[in-house]
Amino acid sequence: MNESITDTTRIRNLRAREAALEAVAGLETTATDLVDYQSRGRVLIIGGNEALEFAPRLRPPLHAQVLLTDGEELPGVPVISQGGRTLRIDGHLGAFRLQLGEPDKPNGELVTADLILDLGAVPQLAMPMKPPGYICSSSDEPDLTRAAEQLAELVGTFDKPRYFDYDPSICAHGRSGQIACTRCMDTCPAEAISSLVEQISVDPYRCQGGGVCTTVCPSGAIRYRYPQPADTLERVRLMLNSYRQAGGFNPVLVIYADGDGEPPTLSPHMLPLQVEELASVGLEVWLSALAYGAESVLLMERNALPERVATAVKQQLLTAGEILAALGYPADAIRLLDGADLTDGDGSGAVAIAPANYSARGGKRQVAYLAIDHLYEQSPGQRPLVELTVGAPFGTAQVAADACTLCLACVSACPGHALLAGQEEPQLRFIEANCLQCGICTRTCPEDAIWITPRLLFNRQERNRVRLLHREPPFCCSECGKPFATRSVIENMLQKLEGHWMFQDGRARHRLTLCEDCRVVDIVQDPEAMAQGVKGETLQ
Repeated sequence: MNESITDTTRIRNLRAREAALEAVAGLETTATDLVDYQSRGRVLIIGGNEALEFAPRLRPPLHAQVLLTDGEELPGVPVISQGGRTLRIDGHLGAFRLQLGEPDKPNGELVTADLILDLGAVPQLAMPMKPPGYICSSSDEPDLTRAAEQLAELVGTFDKPRYFDYDPSICAHGRSGQIACTRCMDTCPAEAISSLVEQISVDPYRCQGGGVCTTVCPSGAIRYRYPQPADTLERVRLMLNSYRQAGGFNPVLVIYADGDGEPPTLSPHMLPLQVEELASVGLEVWLSALAYGAESVLLMERNALPERVATAVKQQLLTAGEILAALGYPADAIRLLDGADLTDGDGSGAVAIAPANYSARGGKRQVAYLAIDHLYEQSPGQRPLVELTVGAPFGTAQVAADACTLCLACVSACPGHALLAGQEEPQLRFIEANCLQCGICTRTCPEDAIWITPRLLFNRQERNRVRLLHREPPFCCSECGKPFATRSVIENMLQKLEGHWMFQDGRARHRLTLCEDCRVVDIVQDPEAMAQGVKGETLQ
């Protein structure tokens, strides 16, 4: 009897899965720009004797040149000797630039190439995801036949999707000359992201769609473009909705990377979602899948993730687990599994709720909050908040009232607009829903008066409420009575300028208590000040 029920359920789930996959088969992915490469077949082979022996084997349209790291030159082989000089490699397929020695020095030399074959025991480029057109083999016996085939395949004109979008206006990387968030740079396996201090720069030619930068970005400033997040979330929503409508039970979403090949045979209730890279989807997608009715989300790791990528994914999983546990759900409802361990999807860690059906087309944080709010509304054990581990993109800020002068440097630097100025009097206000925990406020505060703590408020109204962190009565001009600063700012300035040669007399010191207009008038009427040439004195 039990076996018959099980067989009936399996057949029903299989049919439901077929219906779900058919429902999303026709979904179109929003188009994106393309990045073009042009390669004429100029190959630079880096190595010793093996490079010298291999170079003559390459045939047109390939043209080989050897960068000799050790050994003696051979007749008929174009050679550049490294000769103990430093080597820096920049660029990509069709546009590699190799700087030998120091630029503008007698031993400096610039070499260009379309392709690089690195036969060194240790590759010159150490990043996990090498630039397109860079082929290396660190084994003792490299497969040179296969290397020749790969090089020949990379001659001509090629294109690939532009995988990312970037909005510098909400980027938390830097403000006011201070660098705070470096998560995308730290995790990019292609090392395609660099700092411009106030914002980042992403090299579209080196970017290969690893996607972990979009996963760890707390604000959504950098986001996946192909496919766009909204396309992926709509696929998940439609798949789960169709599965339920077709009578399927206990759906589990299995996410796997395109480059890993087809997943192994899945249980009938497991719905496969193919993504460009496993790390290209993160917290907001996983939680949305649970909100849409998946009982669990399994990340199928067929090939080991690069260490920096794996660390970032595990940080996201930690945050997800802390949120789920605080809501009374199994913390392991979202988990990373080896492909061989997918049977674990039939075990514990299930979230059973009434599914949502909203369309998740907002920004990254808005999508995450939609999912969290839905999970919270049906939570079996509601709590007002959860304290999170450092690295989570949600949290609060606090201010030491005795140290804060309300200079509002933090307000102008805050990329998420979590910190706000007062409207009619000197105030520092805060909206917790907008806080990215990037830490740029702590770096820009001249008084070290502000600190941040990772946590998540589950109550939506409380999370979005404007909260007062600090206030002071305004300091009014000693002459006209107009408010123009806070008392702590003026007192702090008077203290710091005590003993300064420009403010030795009482009138000069009194001038610091005047508003800008009254100060100009007082300077003009003060012969000594005019004589000293301080007409441009202003209160910062």
